[in-house]
Amino acid sequence: MMPRTPEPELMDEVEQVQAYAYANFEAPHGRFIELLEQRLGPARPQGRALDLGCGPGDITYRFAQQRPRWSVEAIDGASTMIAWAKQDPRFTRAAGQIDFVCARLPNWEPTESRFDLVLSNSLVHHLSDPLDLWRAVQKCAAPNAKVFVMDLQRPEEPCALQTLVEKYAGDEPAILKRDFEASLHAAYRIEEIVEQLEATRLAHLTVEEVSDRHWIAHGTVHSPSSTVSSA
Repeated sequence: MMPRTPEPELMDEVEQVQAYAYANFEAPHGRFIELLEQRLGPARPQGRALDLGCGPGDITYRFAQQRPRWSVEAIDGASTMIAWAKQDPRFTRAAGQIDFVCARLPNWEPTESRFDLVLSNSLVHHLSDPLDLWRAVQKCAAPNAKVFVMDLQRPEEPCALQTLVEKYAGDEPAILKRDFEASLHAAYRIEEIVEQLEATRLAHLTVEEVSDRHWIAHGTVHSPSSTVSSA
């Protein structure tokens, strides 16, 4: 089994952010929204969502477009990412719906006390302590709120990792190819995610593999007084 190699927690270099923002993530980001709607069921007409690790905001904007009566607080620790998100042409159209905030877990206090949905894409593998994400979910989710998290999964062998890099980033700029490879090295395997959830009150969430490089964790966040059974 290939060991995990951590990568820098922030993606804040201008060239790095530009390469990420300009990359074609239509397939994985579109799939994120599709899986969110499939796994969590019909959405309530309006609510408050929290996007942890929003990057340059593409998934945030896609979600806001799907749920126009929802408000979204989107945070990222990289100031360059947040600046890029606010320069997106969609920012004007989403005025009053999305609040982009530069902040890092765990030292962040939300403007809202509780959220009806907490979502996150590709943040877990960046964190020096992955439990920071799951603790934030517990802290910020309203009783019976929904959670949907998606991230990369580390391949078992180096040759499998290189196959994924060439398949999905072979034609991308060198900096994006480098970062994708580093992210695969830093990603967690499903069994490691299950262990993280078992260390919190979120062991009841469903964890599943959804592609040759992605897993998702999803379900309902129970109130602290609820009796939670492990899945």
